[in-house]
Amino acid sequence: MTRLIQFNKPFGVLPQFTDRKSPTERPTLSLYIDLPGVYPAGRLDRDSEGLMLLTDDGGLQAKISHPKNKMEKTYWVQVEGDPTGRDLEPLRKGLQLNDGPTRPAQARLIEAPKLWERDPPVRFRKSIPDRWLEIVISEGRNRQVRRMTAAIGLPTLRLVRVGIGPWRLGNLHPGEWQDAPMHRVPPVGVTPKVRPERAPGERPRRPRKPRKGKGPKPD
Repeated sequence: MTRLIQFNKPFGVLPQFTDRKSPTERPTLSLYIDLPGVYPAGRLDRDSEGLMLLTDDGGLQAKISHPKNKMEKTYWVQVEGDPTGRDLEPLRKGLQLNDGPTRPAQARLIEAPKLWERDPPVRFRKSIPDRWLEIVISEGRNRQVRRMTAAIGLPTLRLVRVGIGPWRLGNLHPGEWQDAPMHRVPPVGVTPKVRPERAPGERPRRPRKPRKGKGPKPD
């Protein structure tokens, strides 16, 4: 039976089970996950936090992580500066990075989410304000979100991934994992339609009322 788990990766933890590049061993997934045969479906930078998916099914792993599948990933991003919604327009249109243009992203300002305290804490500059953004991308380039915000003059202070396709971080605390629901993943090359996660404090949309005279006729 296929095993799929979701994990809240803490800051500073490598998104892999072994560390062969550093002479001093750095924390890896093996400190938190003791399950044989599961491997990450995609990566998350060492200095980023939040949702990772791991599975023992190679086919499922490929579907989730394959670039052609354009699986949407949702991030809450704390940036240095005080942008307006208009300042985020380059992210929505797509912008030029040193490895080529990005696809259009979803980007909006959100209220500061209720998150765990990061260890170590974020370093702030008292003279410069900070804001939180929600950014949804369907690519997976190296440090892409950080490079996108830097390109519009908003250095990233903290980056937390809260969604991958239909999967959400939920109430998992840093270092915790749980079995994930087995959502249907489209074949490689078919873009799934995912409803963006509601920002903290945002009211849910009310269903539209039916127009008068448009309902079914009585018998």
